[in-house]
Amino acid sequence: METVATAEVSTKAQLSLAYTPGVAEVCTAIAEDPDLTRHYTWVPNTVAIVTDGTAVLGLGDIGPSAAMPVMEGKAVLFKQFGGVDGVPICLATTDVDEIIETVVRMAPSFGGINLEDISAPRCFEIEDRLKERLDIPVFHDDQHGTAVVTLAALTNALRLTGRTPESTRVVISGAGAAGVAIAKILLAAGVKDIAVTDRKGVVSSERHDLTPVKRELAALTADQTGRSGSLAEAFDGADVYIGVSGGTIPEEVVATMAEDAIIFAMANPNPEVHPDVAHRHARIVATGRSDFPNQINNVLAFPGIFRGAFDANATAITEGMKVAAAEALAALVGDDLTEELVIPSPFDPRVGPAVAAAVAAAARRDGVARA
Repeated sequence: METVATAEVSTKAQLSLAYTPGVAEVCTAIAEDPDLTRHYTWVPNTVAIVTDGTAVLGLGDIGPSAAMPVMEGKAVLFKQFGGVDGVPICLATTDVDEIIETVVRMAPSFGGINLEDISAPRCFEIEDRLKERLDIPVFHDDQHGTAVVTLAALTNALRLTGRTPESTRVVISGAGAAGVAIAKILLAAGVKDIAVTDRKGVVSSERHDLTPVKRELAALTADQTGRSGSLAEAFDGADVYIGVSGGTIPEEVVATMAEDAIIFAMANPNPEVHPDVAHRHARIVATGRSDFPNQINNVLAFPGIFRGAFDANATAITEGMKVAAAEALAALVGDDLTEELVIPSPFDPRVGPAVAAAVAAAARRDGVARA
């Protein structure tokens, strides 16, 4: 990574314009009208990529310094696929209040905040409180980026298998950041029968060991259908399995799924159900890996989502903007839809622009656009 100037500074006149005394004219203008920041600085096209290093990839709590390569990689992807400038920010604190206060203090330097690799359940509170305090987009990609791409792939998988969201029974293993966000976006898309599981089985209100986040999740999912019990019980007859948990699902459990099943086993590097096993029992299989078909990859979502939010000068990223991003991704597959192509490639040049356009339009519909 490097920072590159967009204007040449090789003469005295150019130096005087880019810095002193010319820059003072811009400072004075912005002081009188802060909205001019959007036109005369890089702020409205720049996202802070913020982590505390507590949930980095599959490596866990490895600290802020070790998290930097991932944040740098994220910045490269923002630029490559969305034309967005990303600045990696690795914080030497895991205290929720300190993280929130630090980000709030930095916010005038950025057009948006991308939270990354912060452990659950802290990540939920951090995102919610930052949304309340800031008038720029705040987006936890581990939650919402994963959810958007999952919904896009599932939309096409359901179309291919002749299912509707309302008639589909879904099991999600993993009640952390990604699992919660996936469940909520599937509910918004019309799926009614969802069971989310953790290490102790289905997250339902029959249990007395639930965190506040899991209690809310139970009320929205398993409680609606009365489901409870073990992961194996949830699997029996399920149409769709979505894995964001790690571990391994025994093949005898996978075999109990419905005919023409759909398996999205997204743990990296080892999917919860290996594709070789999954294909023996499912019609459509996706993973988080690039060496198998149907990669569920966040890079399909977050660059275009921020590009669209910035284009609309949005104050937030709404549920409507996320669903619009998923719909745009799903539509790109079009008539090329097959069991091995339910989601476009990250290298499809249509992805970023299509997601950005859909997100910007949704921002205007949802009343959060300022442009």
